[in-house]
Amino acid sequence: MQDPQPDFRPRPGQPEELAPGLRRILAPNPSPMTLRGTNSYLLGTRGLAVIDPGPDDPAHLDALLAALRPGQHITHILVTHAHIDHSPLARPLSEATGAPVLAFGDATAGRSEAMQALAESGMMGGGEGVDADFAPDEILADGARVAGDGWTLDALHTPGHFGNHLAFAWEDALFCGDLVMGWASSLVSPPDGDLTDFMASLARLSAHPWRVLHSGHGAPVDAPAKRLAALRDHRLMRERQILAALDEGPADATELTARIYTDIPPALRPAAARNVLAHLIDLHARGHASTPGTLTENAVFQRV
Repeated sequence: MQDPQPDFRPRPGQPEELAPGLRRILAPNPSPMTLRGTNSYLLGTRGLAVIDPGPDDPAHLDALLAALRPGQHITHILVTHAHIDHSPLARPLSEATGAPVLAFGDATAGRSEAMQALAESGMMGGGEGVDADFAPDEILADGARVAGDGWTLDALHTPGHFGNHLAFAWEDALFCGDLVMGWASSLVSPPDGDLTDFMASLARLSAHPWRVLHSGHGAPVDAPAKRLAALRDHRLMRERQILAALDEGPADATELTARIYTDIPPALRPAAARNVLAHLIDLHARGHASTPGTLTENAVFQRV
């Protein structure tokens, strides 16, 4: 498989300055879903905010603490969402520094009514790694402002990839978590992911002239408007493919994935099937697809 960002090769654990008062430290958790690993961000010059502390890895905890310069200390720990590659280190880092953990809520917060109903019916996630034990010290509602030592962040609730997903606006830059990445489209896996919410979040971000997006994985996105439009168009293209595949006959998400995704490694097919399922649920809600039974990961859909 071709490397999607061959020039993005930071060394895990080594701070890199991205802008005055902003550094990135890569966690050592590379995978097909995380590219090189999780990006943790240190914002500020004295009292620092850590955005997305990352996986529960003692080496990464040591790297974050070692990055503190004389006179610096961590005052805030902000989490974009409760996946195991973003949030588990928040508690150990808080215990080591005394800084509170701030987020939209626990791993079930922010779900739409439709996704909550699916969860209550027994639909499970697709194995993406939910940090079910995550619990912030302070809740950040949509539009909340967090002010620190020379920096200010505005929290934007941006569900879609995950119900409790937040993005953090820092002037004309945005820490966008896993909602937007430059190297791949985001996974949307029900009931934690919601395609209807995802499209709405893309539209919300598209209404602002961001200068740069700092994502949870991969290099900074230097052309935000173009990337947001590309992600929207990609989803609309995938919707057309799914509807065309349903024209061939009723099928479940796994079979549709085999019809549509003909050029991806087998290891990525389960994630692709979850994305297809997200589209099917959205199409079902909008009256473009139906299923004779209840909505489950194995439901068979047909074109309406």
